[in-house]
This record gives sequence, C-alpha cells and structure tokens, in this order.
Amino acid sequence: MSAKRLELKYRNIIEWFLKNMPVAESELNYQNPYQLLVAVILSAQCTDKRVNLTTPALFAKYPTPESLSQATTEEVYELIKSISYPNNKAKHLVEMAKKLVNEFNSIVPDDIDQLQKLPGVGRKTANVIASVIYDRPVIAVDTHVFRVARRIGLSSGKSPLEVEKDLTNNIPQEYRAIAHHWLILHGRYVCTAKKEKCDSCGIAPHCDYFKSI
Repeated sequence: MSAKRLELKYRNIIEWFLKNMPVAESELNYQNPYQLLVAVILSAQCTDKRVNLTTPALFAKYPTPESLSQATTEEVYELIKSISYPNNKAKHLVEMAKKLVNEFNSIVPDDIDQLQKLPGVGRKTANVIASVIYDRPVIAVDTHVFRVARRIGLSSGKSPLEVEKDLTNNIPQEYRAIAHHWLILHGRYVCTAKKEKCDSCGIAPHCDYFKSI
C-alpha cells in the first residue's frame, strides 16, 4: 500500500472513531494509579470482567502498595485464584509492591522504562499506565489491538512492538491514548477473534479484511 493510501486509511478510521466513539476508556475498575497497575497486571490473558470481580476484595485487604508489600504470595493467591496464572501473578504483585515502596516511594512512575523495572510489568502494561494515568502519547498493543490493527490493514507488523511502531508513526500524538481504547473495544465487541461482525462494522469500508471477503 502506498504511503498516501495508508495515510488516507488512518485518517478515515480516526474520523469514524472520533464521530462514533468520542469517549473510550478502560473497562477496568480502579480508583488510583496503584489500583490500575494491579488490575492491568491481573488482566494479562484474562478478561476485564473477571478482573473486576476479583479486585474489590484484593483492594479491600491491600488498599496501598505498603500493605500489599507486606503480604505473602499465598495470601494474595487466595484472593486472585480465579484469575488466569494466579501463582505467577500473586508473586509478581507482592514483588511489584515491594519495589514500588522501596525504590519509587510508593508512587507509580510515569516513565515507560521505569515502569518496566516493576515485576509483572512489560511494555504493554507500562504503556497502558503511561497513557491512561499520565496521558502519555503511547499505544499499548494487547491481543485485541494486535489482531485488529493487522486485520484492518493499519499494520503488517509481525510482533506487538512492530505494530506499536506502525500505529505510533501514523496516529497523531493527540489521539494515541484514546486510539488504544478504540482498537481494544472494537476488537472486544465488533472485530472479535472468533467471529467478525463485518455487517455492523462502521469501518468496514476502510478494512483490508472486509475487502478481501
């Protein structure tokens, strides 16, 4: 695809989302940066719905990084055992809280590299925190964003990082934070992994997959 056609594709899709989804936010429930950080760590390969059912009890018992840092892995496991990979996530949460308290004065950092120093925090999680909490112009690429971006034709990247770079290079800075949510929600409810709802998709006219079928 020529650079001009790709630019037009991005422009048309962004304009559609701006008109039809002017408000797009995380579906995770949280009250502060610490809670969002915990929720995003728990959400890896797990639904937001399941995370939201799990975190109230967790936050009630461990409302601060300090309290979580004093917990045992076994105690945390009992509260999150309905989540995918609870053993690893329980360990990551406790270690993350200890590092957050000891090295960051219990303040969730706003820098991508600093965030990734926390146990359980990869680039995707770091980008989510940076964009949602600190409004940084970064795009987190999860499974939904990766699938949708490639299916529509916004990127041909073969890895999340390659897709992230394509999206970052082509989406204006002021729309990057919300574009993350546009693509997630579109992938969750319209352009799903099991069954694409092309007949009801507003961006179908600009979609490579739709044109191919």
